[in-house]
Amino acid sequence: MDKLKILVVDDESRMRKLVRDFLVKSGYEVLEAEDGARAVDIFFTQKDIALVVLDIMMPKMDGWQVCREIRSHSKVPIIMLTAKSDERDELQGFQLGVDEYISKPFSPKILVARIEAILRRTNQLGQEEILTCAGIKVDKSAHQVWVDDTPIELSYKEFELLVYFIENKGIALSREKILNNVWNYDYFGDARTIDTHVKKLRSKLGNRGDLIKTIWGMGYKLEE
Repeated sequence: MDKLKILVVDDESRMRKLVRDFLVKSGYEVLEAEDGARAVDIFFTQKDIALVVLDIMMPKMDGWQVCREIRSHSKVPIIMLTAKSDERDELQGFQLGVDEYISKPFSPKILVARIEAILRRTNQLGQEEILTCAGIKVDKSAHQVWVDDTPIELSYKEFELLVYFIENKGIALSREKILNNVWNYDYFGDARTIDTHVKKLRSKLGNRGDLIKTIWGMGYKLEE
């Protein structure tokens, strides 16, 4: 299978190299652009770019302009990198169709994990039917789960929640993000429903339930 192409756009060569090295190590082909105008040229020349990692503050064209240009022709996933952590910037990014928003400084490993989660979600990595994590095995097509080779029974939402945790292992997930992805924006009740489902899921996973860590004031993270 051909390697997926990722376009990394940042005016700092050191930052591009850091991101490129981690992505190449993870099996991706990386294209680089040092400014917004070059990014647009590369994007429309290449045609088959799977995801764009895009800085906001850049010469010639900033990240917002690049995002608008790309979005007017393509739904390719976009991750915004920025030194700012202003809520208005984040809101603007999501309104323009940004898929993720990561503030500098960041962990390259977390960036790669988020990229892989987005590519799975958009079916570009292909859907793995069997997921494994520290003694937990999930067969997505058969809707079955085993813990240390012992089958366990999960409700539909518990199953979806476990799959979401495993596919995003190592990533801190807010309650809002879990609701939006597991309940698909169609749930308008209290976000505490997440806590109830996590409690039941932990209990059913037995000693493996400890893999699901609580991040106080935010949400949860599954750590292998």
